[in-house]
Amino acid sequence: MVCYSLIIPFDFSPLISYNITDMKSSIHPQDYRPVVFSDEIAGFAFLTQSTAQTTETIKWEDGNEYPLVKVHISSASHPFFTGEEKIIDTEGRVDRFASRLKAAEERKAALASKAKKAAAKKAAKADN
Repeated sequence: MVCYSLIIPFDFSPLISYNITDMKSSIHPQDYRPVVFSDEIAGFAFLTQSTAQTTETIKWEDGNEYPLVKVHISSASHPFFTGEEKIIDTEGRVDRFASRLKAAEERKAALASKAKKAAAKKAAKADN
């Protein structure tokens, strides 16, 4: 019977711990303020702290006026969170795909019809 033992040649504990003074203080924003994020399509808005800059404002449910940031997709409209599939047609891609699919099906049907006529003609010729 072979017994393997785990030998740790290096102590990793100093690498895991850090001192708060080791962090860079100049890279983190300090100007957090309450901001309303609004998804106009879903009719969903929420108030949170942010540094996002905007010129628009909105009167919130508590009666105060807050900066407004409009978003295109939020958890109320994203298919991952809603479970609904939405087709977002960008530059007519869905329409172009549908027209190509329809044309391909028509070509396939025409070729099948042509092959059927050729087979019938060949069968009629063989009978004579």
